[in-house]
Amino acid sequence: MMFRIFEYKYIKELFQLALPIIMGNLGLILLGAGDCFVAGRYSTEAIASISIATSINATVMMLGIGLMFSVSPLLSNKRGAKESTKKYFYPSIKFAVISGLILMLVTFAYIPLLDLIGLERQLLYNVKIFTFIVALSSVPAQINVTIKEFLQSYEIVFIPNILLIISVFFNIFLNYIFVFGMFGLPQMGVAGIAVSTTIVRTTLSIILLTFCLVNFKFKKYKDSEYYKQILKIGLPISSAIIIEFLAFNYIAVLLGKVSGIYAAAHNVILVLSSTSFMIPMGISNAMAVKVGVANGAKNYEELIKYIKNGTGVASLFMLLAGIVFAIFPEKLASLFTQDKELLAVIIPVMYIVAAFQVTDGLQVSLSGIYKGLKKTKFVMLSNCIGYLIIGVTLGFYLGIVRKMYLTGCWLAISISSVILCFILMFFLIFILKRLKKEYAGELYKLHKGENLL
Repeated sequence: MMFRIFEYKYIKELFQLALPIIMGNLGLILLGAGDCFVAGRYSTEAIASISIATSINATVMMLGIGLMFSVSPLLSNKRGAKESTKKYFYPSIKFAVISGLILMLVTFAYIPLLDLIGLERQLLYNVKIFTFIVALSSVPAQINVTIKEFLQSYEIVFIPNILLIISVFFNIFLNYIFVFGMFGLPQMGVAGIAVSTTIVRTTLSIILLTFCLVNFKFKKYKDSEYYKQILKIGLPISSAIIIEFLAFNYIAVLLGKVSGIYAAAHNVILVLSSTSFMIPMGISNAMAVKVGVANGAKNYEELIKYIKNGTGVASLFMLLAGIVFAIFPEKLASLFTQDKELLAVIIPVMYIVAAFQVTDGLQVSLSGIYKGLKKTKFVMLSNCIGYLIIGVTLGFYLGIVRKMYLTGCWLAISISSVILCFILMFFLIFILKRLKKEYAGELYKLHKGENLL
């Protein structure tokens, strides 16, 4: 009998886990949007400063955040294998603190190198002060991600993600206070946005730590092997994220040298595409947990059902998103700008972005499966081939050499996304075949042992 791709039971379970995660992901986007909203009302220089600083800092931060993304799939696998996982809370927090301190020191170290960018004096000062202050929140930021991942492995996703949504409004409130100088405080401008970010991250980490300590009983536990597992799974995740991040930001830098209008158009398109991307990304995170538990339990049937239902729903949603992008390109772009010249650049590219939606949703779904299976090196290598080697090279050729500019760059990214999906699916087929035999062997040994008893 033909397998039914969509099964209510599995879709319901995935969405119960994914919806709060999607809310949290949107919260992260809105935190950055809130900074830009307030900065834009202060001065054009302020929004330029935080945009440049955030683009630079995000590369370093992604390295640390990617490492902690390994906690959820790692502990999910242990849960599936019926292993106690509460004991890993303190080791996880310890790893987060150490990695956060390293990130902070690395950020302090590269601040003097910002002189090499060639920014004007005041803009450079703002970027430096923003970077320095935000670096102080590196440890709280790592703790937040770690606790979110730890709770996600237990499928406790509502509390950490609803707190992120609340943080959006708290952040905007603090931004106004520190940026414009309210309640007797001095006007701090760009530095005020950095102070607000640091306070929000620190407050959130304290609340999450308190929640965990009140609701769980943890014991001190040391396990050096656990740290090795975090690095083994987390470093490829970090590398994959950074590769994708660099590929998309390379477009902005490349086109910005040609004309500022292309960089502006790219940013608008990226915001629209990133918003729709939050849905499959949330499903991907949910799949990483469910697949991790099934993998740990050696349950091949459950594993396959979560994979097919998750990728099916994510792909269907992005197909619908692509249709919306293709039918209403002008209306969507007009949400961000009324500049006719800018719209003339954006609208033709939106048709390419519409097609890109499907493969973008599929590739992030497949990445979630690999995380759950603890096979993250495949994602890193695939991203390297797809985005870095093919995407960047083809983007330069079509965008600059062939003078297709933004259209050429997005066409290159779309082609690289298709190739990335094929690579991930190709390897996944072989991995699943091997796991089927491995699981069958484990069950045979188990039953044979029971019969002997």
